Amino acid sequence: MAETIPKIKIENVVASATVNQRIDLIEITKKFTHVVYNPKQFPGLVFRIKDPKTAILIFSSGKMVCTGGKSEKMAKIAVNSVVSS
Repeated sequence: MAETIPKIKIENVVASATVNQRIDLIEITKKFTHVVYNPKQFPGLVFRIKDPKTAILIFSSGKMVCTGGKSEKMAKIAVNSVVSS
């Protein structure tokens, strides 16, 4: 049987990050219009950015989860972009 080589394509990188402080999610909703926060439905705020196209879940504890990146570099860029906003 001939050896086959799989074609692997990275589609979605999930990265976690933590800032060492509490985050006021209500204040973020006042400052940015492109966020979704409904604490009765989900405890995290969803912060979507266009470039790189990702979504960062932000929790009041300071923990974050970045989804949708196509690479580790893209996830790092997205998280740093949100933290510096």
